[in-house]
Amino acid sequence: MIIKLDIAVFRLARQKTQTEEKIATPLTRAQWINADRIVMAAMFVATVAGAILFR
Repeated sequence: MIIKLDIAVFRLARQKTQTEEKIATPLTRAQWINADRIVMAAMFVATVAGAILFR
């Protein structure tokens, strides 16, 4: 018996063209310093908010 395949199956299939993967570049010293400042500021705000919330 011949079964006709549903066309929706082909929409779920993987695309034939693949995108290029970007190569991660290491952060510079200035970028690390900026990232560290952002993290420290977020931790400070979270600490203050936690102190107020759980007082």
